Amino acid sequence: MTERELDAAGVTDPALREAYRHCRRLNARHGRTYFLATRLLPVERRPAVHALYGFARWADDIVDALGTGADSARRDAELAALERELEQGLRDGESAEPVVRALADTARRYRIDHAHFADFMAAMRSDLVVTDYADYAALRRYMHGSAAVIGLQMLPVLGTVTDRETAAPHAAALGVAFQLTNFLRDVGEDLDRGRVYLPADLLAAHGVDRERLRWSRDTGRRDPRITSALRAFERLTRGVYRQAVPGLAMLEPVSRPCIRTAFVLYGGILDAVAEDGYAVLHRRSVVPRRRRAVVAADGLARVAAARLRARPAAARGPGGVPLTGAGPVGPRMVEEVA
Repeated sequence: MTERELDAAGVTDPALREAYRHCRRLNARHGRTYFLATRLLPVERRPAVHALYGFARWADDIVDALGTGADSARRDAELAALERELEQGLRDGESAEPVVRALADTARRYRIDHAHFADFMAAMRSDLVVTDYADYAALRRYMHGSAAVIGLQMLPVLGTVTDRETAAPHAAALGVAFQLTNFLRDVGEDLDRGRVYLPADLLAAHGVDRERLRWSRDTGRRDPRITSALRAFERLTRGVYRQAVPGLAMLEPVSRPCIRTAFVLYGGILDAVAEDGYAVLHRRSVVPRRRRAVVAADGLARVAAARLRARPAAARGPGGVPLTGAGPVGPRMVEEVA
């Protein structure tokens, strides 16, 4: 499948193809939900999404994966080196770092605004020194670079049926909604890294602070005040999803199944957290595999329908059945995607 994607995207240089393969592996290994949704895009657009995700994952790993193994000075140096590679790659298309090489090629092909990458790197540097947020406004300023710009980077790849400026706020909101979902799911893990992304004023409104979260994490005991705060954060997150909804119809029809699938699966994480009693300080809530398969099947059906509508009548057989393209949507295809 990887070679078909690269061939369809017109990527011919061997080193560049390997760079895109590297990004795809990062996406498959770390972005399970995102990778599943990406499989629903037209094949020629998938490498670009892998490049965007691969770069974001690489930078995030510098901040997080080095974690307790490196002090902030070393992590800052790693980020600075990556930023230099990024600037050079965006300037001349060359880089020794595979994720940067693929990203630079994607940015050139889709004319992605370089400012989005600068804003993202600023947010990553912030993560080295900022460990909590006083209120939601402060968190939103951080998420502009860490999440909203990811949605904005994706827009040129997905394509729109409106002007891009109209769709942009909804794409940014979807990026923020996905990150808020991750913040809720990963409260315990982030706390272990010394970070609390839930706004302090929201926690305080329910009688919770960092020490109370730490107590619950360390002892495994529950506190109704914490549950109440987490429920409030879930409600806030669902509100951001509602802001993103109008943007789905603004995407090109062939891209909508991918983003709709990601929308449903990430929303499913919120459902799983609620169904698990908001026990995110003690375990990670996951969307059951069967539910993922159902959503994938729906996405595949929508892909087939979108391609059928887009295909000229001459390319269809009796009864409007496409002669080539998506093929049948069956259990094996669902399993491949899920």
